[in-house]
Amino acid sequence: MIKDKTLEETAALMANLARAAYENDNKALFNELGFTQYKFLDIAGAQGHMAASEHEVVFTCRGTEPKQLNDLLADLNSIPKRNGPGWVHEGFRKEARKLHDEVAAWAQANKGKDFYITGHSLGGAMATYLTQELEFANYPNLKLFTFGSPRLGNRSYVEAFKTPHWRFVNCNDVIPHVPPSVAQYKHHGQLCYINFYGNIRTVNKWQRFKDMLRAHWHDLKKFRIFDGIQDHLMDGYVRKLEKIRDTQQSIGTSNGA
Repeated sequence: MIKDKTLEETAALMANLARAAYENDNKALFNELGFTQYKFLDIAGAQGHMAASEHEVVFTCRGTEPKQLNDLLADLNSIPKRNGPGWVHEGFRKEARKLHDEVAAWAQANKGKDFYITGHSLGGAMATYLTQELEFANYPNLKLFTFGSPRLGNRSYVEAFKTPHWRFVNCNDVIPHVPPSVAQYKHHGQLCYINFYGNIRTVNKWQRFKDMLRAHWHDLKKFRIFDGIQDHLMDGYVRKLEKIRDTQQSIGTSNGA
């Protein structure tokens, strides 16, 4: 079961599931993991996967597909929308709401189990929104893992959100920097910053800045100028987190908004 895994093992597994969420059929993958119930969601362009075993439930949300117009519109629609104690990015909210009723029904049918929710990019924002909706509905056993997720809501929304959330950012990944913090958007969760060397380190802002410059310089020497996009790809997250899992390097936390 997932609950018997170390945090490093769980993070690598969630990264693999977040990557697999871009496929339309994850049934075989979940069966291998011991999940006997499975359902693929595809509702007005929003996609996700739900799986359940005797004791555990997993929800995964698909991230942005550049060829999907609704994904691009969701990313761009940053108008704030009131939601519970604060406000959230309307585009991300609208995509997550497409899956909400199915997720809520699946959660009700599996009440009392441990819930794991994950997603990458837009899928990370959707997973965050759906997790807080489950928290609002008084589901207690929630754990959230996101990868390269953009900011979702304002400080009031974030501070009311108590679910454990491991928020992974791969070095120069550009997406976690949007929408901008000057627009009052804030991140939720414990930042797990993966540095240039592929290690998770607790860093202050100056140390993180130096590490990002190191990564930029390394790519410029190889005539690669889009490392912010390269670092956002889910393959990089999976590769680095599997390395961390294999060495059982401790997943610490660091500060960042």
